[in-house]
Amino acid sequence: GRGRADRTDWARWCGGRGRTDRTDWTHWPYWPHRRDSVIRQDSHIRRGGILLLPRLLGPRAAPAPPDQSVRKKETALQHLKVYVYAICKNEEAFAARWYESMKEADGVCVLDTGSSDQTVSVLRGLGASVESAVIDPWRFDDARNRSLALVPEDADICVCTDLDEVFRAGWREHMERAWTDGVSLLHYRYTWNFLENGQEGVVFWIGKAHARHGYRWVNPVHEVLEHTKDTPSPYRVAEGVQLDHLPDHSKSRSSYLPLLELAVEENPDNDRNMHYLGREYMFYGMWEKCRETLLRHLSLPSAVWKPERCASMRYIAIACEQLQQDAEAERWHFLSIAEAPELREPWLETARFFLKKKDWLGAAWFAERTLAITERTYYYMNSQKAWLEEPYDVASLGYYYLSKETDPKARALELVKKALEFAPGDSRLLANLRFME
Repeated sequence: GRGRADRTDWARWCGGRGRTDRTDWTHWPYWPHRRDSVIRQDSHIRRGGILLLPRLLGPRAAPAPPDQSVRKKETALQHLKVYVYAICKNEEAFAARWYESMKEADGVCVLDTGSSDQTVSVLRGLGASVESAVIDPWRFDDARNRSLALVPEDADICVCTDLDEVFRAGWREHMERAWTDGVSLLHYRYTWNFLENGQEGVVFWIGKAHARHGYRWVNPVHEVLEHTKDTPSPYRVAEGVQLDHLPDHSKSRSSYLPLLELAVEENPDNDRNMHYLGREYMFYGMWEKCRETLLRHLSLPSAVWKPERCASMRYIAIACEQLQQDAEAERWHFLSIAEAPELREPWLETARFFLKKKDWLGAAWFAERTLAITERTYYYMNSQKAWLEEPYDVASLGYYYLSKETDPKARALELVKKALEFAPGDSRLLANLRFME
């Protein structure tokens, strides 16, 4: 479905089903936006503000919004046939709120997969077209495709949402303006969670508004749209569209692990699913399987996307820590930084590692390097904690305990004198000693 969190708050692993709340993730990579050039990144080609996608539209296929300076002019508003479609089960509490935000569409189609509450009657009473079906064995792609089949054949734009999501008003008009000739997919802004103070937490760019024909859902879980035609599939960002995720945290996600194992069994060469499976093992504390699976991910020829490789390396390091293999953990932390040094996450994870080892200088230094990165990226494995209080917290602890154990000036004198033991006649070292004294 919507992917899961980068759960690095290990203290929350107690109780329940042995899983943490997945509230710490983003989904989509940032893509440069230029008007008059062709840019190839990760098998994507951009021409004149429109992007041409590969066949599989996974998390790496979504752009951040283009810069204001190079945005194309909005097209005149056109009236298209817009339909929303969804799957649901026992969503009575969210049905009215969801429908209210979706009713700008010409029609709302829902596949109920076995509700035992009043979800179906509530939705039908509001005006949605609802059909019921049992998907057995359960897999998300089959359910999504069955729900898409409910949309009329002559629809122009099909918008897939879930019942715990809410569009902000005006979304349809923005989509119609962005739906220019040749475009078959739209991306738009998505807020995955909100902080306790009401501010947005994780924000990324999601792409689930597509043409009626030429797309299908694939993968038993963490399903993605696959373009089924041989022709290019251009997409644009629908600026102004905002979708908010307001989830029911009580719902179980226990089916994800077996479905991910099935996904990898069906397609062992799919690097995305291999990474997701290794991460899921980490979420469950299955450290040997986590490490083994992520090593398999890194070995796949198609596993070339550096932010995702960096995440696999971080998770391997965490697994090694849990397996009491600190030397290996340190090596993988350093490798993760080398793989994607522009990201905060590997630096912060390494700072945490040194803090746990009571290496105060290392904790402070790596936390400071985390804070030195000021441009936030939009990758699905990003951790919102890297942009909140944690790097400041780790740095402060590192400096505090370092100051209690070490006098920096005394340590500087000690080290320069040690250097002079090896090079007693070195004029620069002698000058430094006089300066420090």
